[in-house]
Amino acid sequence: MIGDILWTPRPDWRETTEIGRFMNWLRDERGRELSDYDALWRWSVTDLEGFWGDVWDFYDILAATPYERVLSKPTMPRAEWFTGARLNYAEHLVGREEDRDRTAVVARSQTRAPFELSFGELRELAGRVRAGLQRLGVSNGDRVVAYLPNIPETLAAFIATASLGAIWATCAPEFGARSVVGRFGQIEPRVLLTVGGYGYRNRYVDRRAEVEAIREQIPSIEHVVGVPYGEARVPDALPWEQFTAEASALEFDPVPFDHPLYVLFSSGTTGLPKAIVHGHGGQLIEHHKNQGLGWDLKPGGRLLWFSTTAWMMWNALVSALLLRSSIVMLDGDPTWPDLLEQWRLAEELQPTMMGVSPPYLMACRKAGLQMGRECDLSSIRMLCTAGSPLPAEGYLYAYEQLGPDMLLNNGSGGTDVCTGLVSGDFAQPVYEGEITGPCLGVDVHAFDFQGNEVPVGELGEMVITKPMPSMPVAFWNDPAGERYRTSYFDQYPGVWRQGDWIKFTERGSCILSGRSDATLNRGGVRLGTGEFYAVVEDIPEIVDALVVHLEDPGGGAGELLLFVVPGPETVLDEALRKRIAGALRSQLSPRHVPDEIVSVPAIPRTLTGKKLEAPVKRILRGESSDRVASRDSLLDPAALDAFVALARDRSPVS
Repeated sequence: MIGDILWTPRPDWRETTEIGRFMNWLRDERGRELSDYDALWRWSVTDLEGFWGDVWDFYDILAATPYERVLSKPTMPRAEWFTGARLNYAEHLVGREEDRDRTAVVARSQTRAPFELSFGELRELAGRVRAGLQRLGVSNGDRVVAYLPNIPETLAAFIATASLGAIWATCAPEFGARSVVGRFGQIEPRVLLTVGGYGYRNRYVDRRAEVEAIREQIPSIEHVVGVPYGEARVPDALPWEQFTAEASALEFDPVPFDHPLYVLFSSGTTGLPKAIVHGHGGQLIEHHKNQGLGWDLKPGGRLLWFSTTAWMMWNALVSALLLRSSIVMLDGDPTWPDLLEQWRLAEELQPTMMGVSPPYLMACRKAGLQMGRECDLSSIRMLCTAGSPLPAEGYLYAYEQLGPDMLLNNGSGGTDVCTGLVSGDFAQPVYEGEITGPCLGVDVHAFDFQGNEVPVGELGEMVITKPMPSMPVAFWNDPAGERYRTSYFDQYPGVWRQGDWIKFTERGSCILSGRSDATLNRGGVRLGTGEFYAVVEDIPEIVDALVVHLEDPGGGAGELLLFVVPGPETVLDEALRKRIAGALRSQLSPRHVPDEIVSVPAIPRTLTGKKLEAPVKRILRGESSDRVASRDSLLDPAALDAFVALARDRSPVS
């Protein structure tokens, strides 16, 4: 039953977990006695300077130049953190000599044989990559991009790039050239690292044509480095073996706290994907806090969480190295040859923490998978789920399979902050069907449209009312900060709007119920509607289009629905549907292929021409059209009729 307690902290959690160790340190070193998590959280959001300064000291953050003040400008957007500090994120990943022989990376893929790297070996490889980048002329502020899978070479290249103060960005090689160019083209990279293809299940996917298109369409690319991975070699590229031939000590150039570390791409509802710039210091201290105090990662731990390089979870996975935990880098289809494969890997590799998506967990449940009986999963202390809401049945299934001692940590965050916002930890109980509550240092609330906090138990906009160090440094090519402001602060000036619906309980826990805007959330990866329209409306037979994603309250992947207006002489037949799906798959990615393509007479638009994506989504979920849109404000008031009829004919989705 929703709200029932499924797990409670162990009596010795103050002595055996990182969050308990932190609270004891606060007591012993700072004289700050905090009785429980609630008291710790309240202090973390009311005394921002005290909390974040103590996280810095607790984790012994290395800085070539110390900071002058923790928070010199507390307003949003663009709060100013740790002014004066000069440091380097990469130094904290592989910079400590005492960890040299500890395992850092366990690599598994469907393209080549398994292998491992110690921290020392990873550092040595990153030193070779740094030397290669320097020979190509890369220096502070230059952009290095990677069309690479989740493999150790990608990690080493990222570390080397960050060590120089250069700026990193990645796209997974399953992305089509158009999607990649829309991302990388914005930041004008000098160097592209790429594979010629990759293994997927029992076949090899050749991507040389896509690489060539990317090179042709991004004129700033001066050098292409080909990483050997399977059959296909990238033509006219500097071979990886030659690029990394020079052994060189890995050094770390100190940069300001807010110096750009990497650019993550998160699609909005219009235009090109948002190029979100994250800084060295913000990611460094936030991930120490989140992965350390929240996930309880520490020396000897191991994190297994499948992610492509296109998702922020790749960046979070990498940051486990900050805590001297090892990481498992997986590439390929994690559900091949069957759904049990990830659990077999867990039995083999013995992670202390494992992350999965809610749709995957629910698919295991639907298939009747008994992974707890078929595999030894006793090493897993925490099972984390993120990317979409997890229904109550998923909680019960996880505990049935992994046992009562395991902590199920359902959370939610985003690319925008590259961390969690609401989550759990070893200091708080787990309630069936509910996320435990706000993360430390995150002042999360639920607001109504007017900016008032909604009563407990009511749905509202998820907002953050105090700054966080990992909020973006900026958006790329947004010098006045206008797109940044409109993305997060348009509705509530000075208050961050996340774009999710959230409801808090009287226990302080919360329940998320999908996006509050028109952004699409498929498997935890946000997709922009503008990308769909650029491809679909380029097809001559299609006049107009609208796309929505209907989340599945049962925890599945939901439905991605594409509505199109065919031209006057065109019928939307199966052949045209296949052409549309094929264009989306090849030019964007497999995630962009809709579950259903539906013909409608017209797309509803406002008098200013804006498509009514969010209102259409609400209509399809059963709301009255009169409640979600004023027909007087539409270019064609009758355009809603087809969606009202579709909603009436469809079975309930919520």
